[in-house]
Amino acid sequence: MSNYTTGEIAKLCNVSVRTVQFYDTKGILHPSELTEGGRRIYNDDDLSKFRLVCTLKAIGLSLNSIKSVLESDFSGKILTILLDEQVGLLTGEIDERQKQLEMINVIKKSISDKAIIPANSILGVEDIMEKKNKDRNKKKLTLIYIAVGVFVATQLVLLAWLITSQIWWALVVYLCFALLGILITLTQLRNSEFICPKCDSVFKPSLWRAFFSTGDHKVRWMTCPGCGHQDWCVLRYQKGKA
Repeated sequence: MSNYTTGEIAKLCNVSVRTVQFYDTKGILHPSELTEGGRRIYNDDDLSKFRLVCTLKAIGLSLNSIKSVLESDFSGKILTILLDEQVGLLTGEIDERQKQLEMINVIKKSISDKAIIPANSILGVEDIMEKKNKDRNKKKLTLIYIAVGVFVATQLVLLAWLITSQIWWALVVYLCFALLGILITLTQLRNSEFICPKCDSVFKPSLWRAFFSTGDHKVRWMTCPGCGHQDWCVLRYQKGKA
């Protein structure tokens, strides 16, 4: 079994040395051993684990979720489901781009031939642009959801201070923002479903049960109603939902 220094494992995974050290301090990837001088030494198993961590990070998981997924007995299965979902999203984007190219070529040919642009081509372009706008809105909603979640979490201390200080107008403003965050979260979860990493069943729990589960916009800690297994289930938008 080979051994690697921090610099070597960073180079093999195409990250900085500081990133490897940071993941160690976060408890995500500890070295197999430390030399007497405090130098980190990693082995082949550490390298494989770190590549898995980099993959999970690349598809959008938070560090806390990555740490939790790695502790699961079904970490490999969860990763497979996440990658399958990402393949589906990318395939859909490729299909839409291909349709755009076909429509552009039709319009260019019509213009060069000084012909009237076919009505169905115009409608096709309009459909593509409408779908593109919906995709943009979906991405914006996800970003807003994450931002509001972070905002609400950091304001818990402020809420306690406002109550003890009796600054009621500021408390009202805070509660309005908290309500906005809850509404955005509920909107996202209403159009979502979950995939169990053990039995592959797809299920949709009650809205409030999903809301109070831990996790992020990729995985959440849920109990599968099909097999009863409790684990990090992959969250995805329902087909046909924006």
